[in-house]
Amino acid sequence: MILPKIRDPRFITIRRGGTLTDADHRLLALWAAACAEHVLHLFESVQPMDPRPRQAIEQVRAWTRGEIRMMQARAAGGSAMAAARVLSGAARHAAFAAGQAGVVAHVAAHELGAAAYAIKAARAAAPEGQGESAGRRECRWQREQLPDAIRELVLDDQRLRNGICWLVFDC
Repeated sequence: MILPKIRDPRFITIRRGGTLTDADHRLLALWAAACAEHVLHLFESVQPMDPRPRQAIEQVRAWTRGEIRMMQARAAGGSAMAAARVLSGAARHAAFAAGQAGVVAHVAAHELGAAAYAIKAARAAAPEGQGESAGRRECRWQREQLPDAIRELVLDDQRLRNGICWLVFDC
C-alpha cells in the first residue's frame, strides 16, 4: 500500500477540489518518470524484449507535453505493472516504478510510488549486504532531481508516507 487512506488535497488538482496546479502535477510526473528511468535497466536486462515499462515512462512524459490524454498514460502504467507481476527482485521493482510513474497522470500521489519502487529496485540489485546503502544512494539521487517548485511538497510527502512506503525514504 503506497497511497494513504485519506487523500492529501495537495495532490488533487485545483479543478477537482484540491490545491495542486496543473504545472506542479506535470512536474511530479516528470520527476516520477526520472526516478523510474534511473532503474529501468534492471528490468530491461532481464526482459529486453518487453517494452511496457519504457512505454509507460514515455507515455507519462508525452502526457506532460499535452500530446496524449491521461487515460493513455494511465493504461501504459497499468501495462508496465502487468509486466512486473511475473517477475521478482530488482526487475519486478523497476517495472513497478515505471508503472507507478505512468499512473501519476491519473493520480498525482503515485509519484512517491515510482520513487519508492525505484529505491526497492536499487536495494534488490545491490550485492549482498549493500542493499541499504544502495537504497540511500538512490534516495539521495532522486532528491537531487527534484525541481524547486515541488521539492518541499515531495519531501513532506516522503516524511508522511515513509511508513507505508517500506521506510525507503530514510536517506
